[in-house]
Amino acid sequence: MSELVVGILGFACIVALVVTLFKSKTMPSMAFIIFPSILALILVVGGYYSIDQIGDLIKGGFKSTGPTAALFVFSVLFFGIMTDAGMFDVIINKLMKHVGDNVIGVTVMTALIALIGHLDGGGASTFLIVVPAMLPVYKKMHMRPSTLLRVAVLAMGVLNLMPWAGPTMRAASVLGMEAGQLWGKLIPIQIFGIVLCLAHAVFAGIQEKKRGAGLNGKLAQEASAEDAAEEAQHEADENEYARPKLFAFNVCLTIAVIAMLVWDKFPSYFPFMLGVAAALLVNYTPIKMQKKMINRHAGPALMMCSTLMGAAVLMGVLVYGFNTDGAAVIAKPGVEMMKTSVVSNMAGIISMILPAALGQHLPLVIGILSVPLALCFDTDSYFYGMLPVMIAIGASFGVEAFPIAVAMVVCRNCATFISPMVPATLLGIGLADVDIKDHIKASFGYVWIFSIFCMLFAVVLGILPL
Repeated sequence: MSELVVGILGFACIVALVVTLFKSKTMPSMAFIIFPSILALILVVGGYYSIDQIGDLIKGGFKSTGPTAALFVFSVLFFGIMTDAGMFDVIINKLMKHVGDNVIGVTVMTALIALIGHLDGGGASTFLIVVPAMLPVYKKMHMRPSTLLRVAVLAMGVLNLMPWAGPTMRAASVLGMEAGQLWGKLIPIQIFGIVLCLAHAVFAGIQEKKRGAGLNGKLAQEASAEDAAEEAQHEADENEYARPKLFAFNVCLTIAVIAMLVWDKFPSYFPFMLGVAAALLVNYTPIKMQKKMINRHAGPALMMCSTLMGAAVLMGVLVYGFNTDGAAVIAKPGVEMMKTSVVSNMAGIISMILPAALGQHLPLVIGILSVPLALCFDTDSYFYGMLPVMIAIGASFGVEAFPIAVAMVVCRNCATFISPMVPATLLGIGLADVDIKDHIKASFGYVWIFSIFCMLFAVVLGILPL
């Protein structure tokens, strides 16, 4: 089976996956398992991989998503326990006193928290800071969780240009320069992006206000009897599980968990494992109550964990290839590959299509296509697989490597956290209880326009040639 055919099959798999998710034909976890498995079977029949190699690829995929799955399970448990203990109710009530009925204030606050939270460059940690803090406010003010995610991911995409963030480091390594040097050229674009994401937050607030969101808005006045019943049930639960006397302890514990996460000396899931243990031991001493608390939050944790485990199959079959030692790895500079990954072959097809007509304007073409391509490529494959190919193509047309890398970094970063190929995205939608298709539908158009604005600003500055 030729590499061209493998690449075409890879695109067919992605298209089938996206169409199935958007038409709500099955749960994401099932789609992530079924379509890559069909692709794997075709590749085995075609002689591209052996059965044993497919097994190695799937194991490799679990290396990518396994830690995120563990992180999700324990973070859901931790924040669920903190919510039941009443910690967030106290914080939300204080926030609401400052914000009042100001819907725009809520969306701007979301963007600011995401900008500050993403200073460490970690998508998972930022979602864990932003979503649990703001989701109860959005629900109380009858605002859509999908808007919360959209505001957050645009802010996170802008901060993802930091030199210690993954995309910038990867692009710098391909260019053979320091990440700080690359970032120095991107700072004006980043400042523009921060202003733009705050403007978008104001716009998102206006949209929600027009829908009738707010404490005294139409949606609040039209709350159904079912909502009232849910509120009554919530109050009953509060009485049973609330621990107002332990508020100070729970706040300190939450700060300690997030600080450990940002410190980044331990696996990301370990701080939440400690947090869950401490929260249960202090807040709910009887073992029966501890079991009850875990059972209360086991459903959402298991549902999202299954999605992440399904994504492991997708990542393994599409992203991993084999090095000269026969080990399943993601292709990186300096690593010789015995058999390239499906995604690498997909990148090869794109490289064959683009240069014939658009070689002279390659940075702009890549910039425009970066957001749609982000749905097909994970970060490693995009920068380690596609960027070197695009640089080689650009060289044949006299286009320098630097503007190509800038276009790929800036425009792709905007779409990082709407891509199902990025495990942190699945964590974010799980915390917000939003389907992946709804997240993509609500965010895709805005993210694409946002990325084009950033690209045009780079053109105005002379960083990207016309």
